[in-house]
Amino acid sequence: MNLEVYQVDSFTSKAFKGNPAGVCITENALDDSLMFAIAAEMAVSETAFLSLSDLKLRWFTPKVEVNLCGHGTLAVAHILKENALLSVGEEVIFDTLSGSLHVKVEDKHIEMDFPATPVDFNMTPNDEMLAHLGIKPEQMLSFGVFDSKIFIEISSESQLRALKPNFDGLKTLQGRSVVITAKAEAEDIDFISRYFAPWVGVNEDPVTGSAHCTLALYWGEKLSQTVLTGYQASERGGVVKVELLSKSKHRVKLIGEAVTVLKGTMYV
Repeated sequence: MNLEVYQVDSFTSKAFKGNPAGVCITENALDDSLMFAIAAEMAVSETAFLSLSDLKLRWFTPKVEVNLCGHGTLAVAHILKENALLSVGEEVIFDTLSGSLHVKVEDKHIEMDFPATPVDFNMTPNDEMLAHLGIKPEQMLSFGVFDSKIFIEISSESQLRALKPNFDGLKTLQGRSVVITAKAEAEDIDFISRYFAPWVGVNEDPVTGSAHCTLALYWGEKLSQTVLTGYQASERGGVVKVELLSKSKHRVKLIGEAVTVLKGTMYV
């Protein structure tokens, strides 16, 4: 079997920035074992698989299937647009483990309507985890959990950028992932973040769309804004624009750009 595969840099307008995602689009769904094998071969944080017959969209890391992936969804929509399967102004509805996702293609960007999960702050910090993350207790402004993931706000952007987590130490603890955020210092950015997930084989994710769904709710309330710009301060870096659609329904619009950096044929 010959499969067309792509690598797309999401949440950026420049190659080798943002978050790279693998993309594999087929007429009918592939077997789970094959999707895991392809994701491992692509060796990026997530590879997105779309079956055109039912518009079912799934995302795999080299180790696990995930319920929601923003940069993978953006990458798929970008390839559909490039291959003239979606036109500017057209909307597509993907069937995913997180429900129906509405995605609209615009001329310069792609808009994604995603569910957002609020943070539960009725949690006690794990001191050992904080130590492995490199966070001192006095630096932490808030601590909580959303969708089994840890959420932490610390007091400054400089502290966030300086973090050098002990990933081997983190993996000795139970966990899924950690998003750490701070108010941005730049005037054109509202908040910045970093995302660590060594438990699923991704020490630091370059740009995490799904985390920005919760970040949008958190910073939207804290800054009294419905439209915000986030920057994920990984080595590659990436910009995610967010818009709160409805607080009662917890829906968030993620807006981003993408660039195709690789196209080829995989022989399986």
